[in-house]
Amino acid sequence: MTPEPTRLGEVLWLEPYPDLLLEGLAGRNQGTTAGARLAVEADLIARRTRAYDSGDVDGVVALLTDDVWVRMPPVPLEYQGRELAARFLAAVSFRQGRTYRLVATRANGQPAFDAYVRNPRAGVQPAIGLLVCTLAGERICTMTLFDKSVLARFGLPPNPTRLSTP
Repeated sequence: MTPEPTRLGEVLWLEPYPDLLLEGLAGRNQGTTAGARLAVEADLIARRTRAYDSGDVDGVVALLTDDVWVRMPPVPLEYQGRELAARFLAAVSFRQGRTYRLVATRANGQPAFDAYVRNPRAGVQPAIGLLVCTLAGERICTMTLFDKSVLARFGLPPNPTRLSTP
């Protein structure tokens, strides 16, 4: 059963924008702090990809801050807190043993994932959308799921018949 959301109402957000289109802009942080941040993000990407690939809700929840927000614009439902996020993920994202193929990318200066539902019998991996993660240190403090209509901006199809495996 889907848990009750923390908040209902107008959700304000920015559309996801591919970081590749931002390359070369003046003022981009290229120092050692950026290098350390990218190392943390690489670890997070690997751990998150393994958890989604295996349907490991606990593995995903371990990456979240205690006060994490889960958002799905333009749907006006928001879930705050690790416990509520875990219940939402178990009831919705990983229901009936669902697993995913994640394709790592970047959006709005943050790690992001194009998410495709695995369906080995049908040979089709329909997209659910783009997950953009805001970090607080080594943990995720906000997960925002945009629908699959944004995937074309990132060069990926919304409903591929096959995706190459990593």
